Amino acid sequence: MIGQNESLSHEESDRAWTFRGYRLDPAHFTTAMVHLYRGEMGRANIWRTRLDTTTNWAVITVAAALTFVFGAPQNPHFMLLLVLLLVLVFLMIEARRYRYYALWAYRVRLMETDFFAAMLVPPFRPSSDWADHLAESLLHPIFLIAWWKAVGLRFRRNYVWLTALLLLSWGAKLALYPAPVTDGAAVVRRAAVGLLPGTWVLAAVGVVYGILVALVVAVSLPHAWQGALSRLLRRLGWPLRRVKGPLTPEPYPQERLAIIITNSGQQIAPHLLEELGRGVTALKGTGMYTGEARDVLLCAVTDVQVSHLREIIRRVDSEAFVVVSPVEDVRGKGFRSFEPPS
Repeated sequence: MIGQNESLSHEESDRAWTFRGYRLDPAHFTTAMVHLYRGEMGRANIWRTRLDTTTNWAVITVAAALTFVFGAPQNPHFMLLLVLLLVLVFLMIEARRYRYYALWAYRVRLMETDFFAAMLVPPFRPSSDWADHLAESLLHPIFLIAWWKAVGLRFRRNYVWLTALLLLSWGAKLALYPAPVTDGAAVVRRAAVGLLPGTWVLAAVGVVYGILVALVVAVSLPHAWQGALSRLLRRLGWPLRRVKGPLTPEPYPQERLAIIITNSGQQIAPHLLEELGRGVTALKGTGMYTGEARDVLLCAVTDVQVSHLREIIRRVDSEAFVVVSPVEDVRGKGFRSFEPPS
């Protein structure tokens, strides 16, 4: 009878997952992870191809515009400005696609570094929090790159050359066609578009290129400065850091701070350490109504661990008082690393 119980206990320990009578053993779990990896890799490749497609649209459009504008002296120069606007639209589309690509690539890289690589290097087990990060990304998909940063990165990567070519070509068109001029005032007069004077057109083009240059400078800053810029934009009401899906806003904090007031701190803390893999800090408190001593436990967890934390507390001390609050930022082992000072 004892041997049978030990066998059942061993069988229970080998189960990685159960649902409505179905049992998933470690071998099946690995197979499921392989299929997940293939699926995420496929999605990353698709969105990577879409990035190249958008760039190809921009290149073909610029080439066609230059051929038309310089094909005859009487062809209008403002066609290059319209093409510039179209190229900027392509840039916006590509930035959106890049944010999706970064999400899928993040999941692929997370499985490569923390699951498959862990099979090859002792102690042959993944880190304690990799599954939390992957589960959080699957349950609450969010863009990992701010919109302004995605625009700046794609512009610096590809579109800086196209927009620079358009600017030089527009200047050459104004200065050389229909006849060469050496007077700057004549160039300004030629820059007019319909009822808009040339000075207005030149000012608008300067503003557009100034914004693009500012984006390039912003994405070239150290990461600490970029984080400060994102926080500043959020305070101004621009939720540009993270967004769940294409439209629905998602609050920035994804970590939670659990404050547990209990008489069983010594019993709860080991379960939090072992089952959640999170550090616990114990403080001494006093109930002001009863005057009795209490244990106050502080534990930082991720979103997906909150339900497990509540189950542990309910199992050990159902009378405990628990407060789970969102936090602005958590730095340290198992969360984001400390960034070096800039």
